[in-house]
Amino acid sequence: MDNRNVYACCSFGRISNIIMEKVNLSDFARKIDALSKTYKTLPKEIGAEAVKFSKERFVSQSWLDKTKENWKPRKRPRKGKGSNTLLVKTGRLKRSVRVISADETQIIVGSDVPYAQIQNDGGTINKSVTVKAHTRKRKTRCDKTTVKAHTRKMNTTIPSRRFLGTSYTLEKRITNLITARFMRALKQ
Repeated sequence: MDNRNVYACCSFGRISNIIMEKVNLSDFARKIDALSKTYKTLPKEIGAEAVKFSKERFVSQSWLDKTKENWKPRKRPRKGKGSNTLLVKTGRLKRSVRVISADETQIIVGSDVPYAQIQNDGGTINKSVTVKAHTRKRKTRCDKTTVKAHTRKMNTTIPSRRFLGTSYTLEKRITNLITARFMRALKQ
């Protein structure tokens, strides 16, 4: 684009003053290109911010909206390494949180782990489970016992321990990220 100058005219409502400002077209085109690039890269950055926010919930063991809501502690404490952490035994659930799809209109962050929804939302499990026949080694004795195949009724209530969802704090972070990226693009 050439370096022609264009005069922009701005009118402010009832005020009859007209402001004439000299605008450089190459500078204007450069800023439009920078804004366009920012607009295209924003979905990935917003998705990364949402994933980071979600994984922070596992570390702080609480949901953060306008206020902090701590996760309900487990009934029976676990022994060993990482015994104080909730929802992290192997790390599978935490590692599974990722951006599922991201485009200019929407960003979806989620998990493909089967138990993610019940852990996030809470609920009751009422099922009959079939247990296969297997051998069990007892810790106190050196002998093995055989367990026959059977069905077991499950009636378990799992408390809600949110790590995914809409949050006021997350929305503020995303708003600040968008503002910072567009301001940086305009300064180029």
